[in-house]
Amino acid sequence: MKKKVLKFGGTSVGSIERIMHAAEIVKKEHSLGNQIIVVVSAMSGKTNELISLSDSISKKFNKRELDVLLSSGEQVTSSLMAGALTSAGVKSKSWMSWQIPIFTSGEHANARIENINVKNINAYLSEGGVAVIPGFQGVSKSGDINTIGRGGSDATAVAIAKIFNTDSCEIYTDVDGVYSTDPNKIPVAKKIDKISYEEMLELSSLGAKVMQSSAVQTAMIHDIPIQVRSTFTARQGTEISNQGNIDYTKIVTGVAYSKDDAKITLIGVLDKPGIAADIFEPLGKNQINIDMVIQTISPDGKTTDITFTIKRNDFKKTLDTLNSNKKIKFKNLNHNDKVSKISVVGAGMVTTPGVTFKMFRALADENINILAISTSEIKISVIINENDTLKAVKKLHTIFDLD
Repeated sequence: MKKKVLKFGGTSVGSIERIMHAAEIVKKEHSLGNQIIVVVSAMSGKTNELISLSDSISKKFNKRELDVLLSSGEQVTSSLMAGALTSAGVKSKSWMSWQIPIFTSGEHANARIENINVKNINAYLSEGGVAVIPGFQGVSKSGDINTIGRGGSDATAVAIAKIFNTDSCEIYTDVDGVYSTDPNKIPVAKKIDKISYEEMLELSSLGAKVMQSSAVQTAMIHDIPIQVRSTFTARQGTEISNQGNIDYTKIVTGVAYSKDDAKITLIGVLDKPGIAADIFEPLGKNQINIDMVIQTISPDGKTTDITFTIKRNDFKKTLDTLNSNKKIKFKNLNHNDKVSKISVVGAGMVTTPGVTFKMFRALADENINILAISTSEIKISVIINENDTLKAVKKLHTIFDLD
């Protein structure tokens, strides 16, 4: 007998028919004698619908009440899933986050799971029941409902796998695994059978939507193997685990891209200690995440140009913050909110020279201009004009033998 977490994403529970289908998957696993904890997302489109309701009242809807509102999506799915399992002859019960409870800390809309009470659910599992838990949420020490950020149901599933010490954590979605790039845009993309935590973390943080990056990070820290599988096919999925289980026959594992980036350059910034902190501190206080940062010193060594990238939905807020902050002195400000980030990721890059040259040459052959560059041991990212995105992805996918 094994203890398993089965997590179903929004598309997997997007209708009553799909919920019934997911319940059959759970029933099959339960019939094998396994103890099952089911984690569910809101039905596809429901979270956006709830956000639009709050926006219709105010664009600055109270954050506490927004968490109460948004958490209702997963609670509805939990009830429907438990009801579907009961109708299928499986003993089942839904548990709201405050009933368990799942303890969270941090601010509204961006909380993190600290601990989970396991006693009552473990007792229910030992009685042969299937526990259904809403993802994406928890309860603070003060009793407020907190949400864990978009895609937070993955984080819930991994946290449950860790705290309940389960044998496996299976993520069911509308694709049958992790692909070398977006298969909807690049038909020759191929499914990856095994991928390391490090590679998956890079891909998910770079825009691959199969798993939330914080969930991958938790799995990596606690060495929790994850299976990404399709709800709609029986094909083998992708195993996410530590590097020791991966066979690196290819240098590059995947090509990721995001088209929601913006680039800002501050020209003629005084080059002295503390200036960079003066620039980025107010941005951090305004909850603006900075991605790439590039600094270029002037020939006389007195001034510098600082380029950085942000998410496009933070573009206006960033410009307002920079222009209103009296500590920040610069001669000029250039910006471009029509850029995208292209990244090649692969643990095999650590021991293989020439990957950077190969990537840059491939983009040059397609007459694609690189606006900014960032590297790590297993990743090379570039900023390019948004219009060149798919051309760049296709070229890199081919040049690194991923087709």
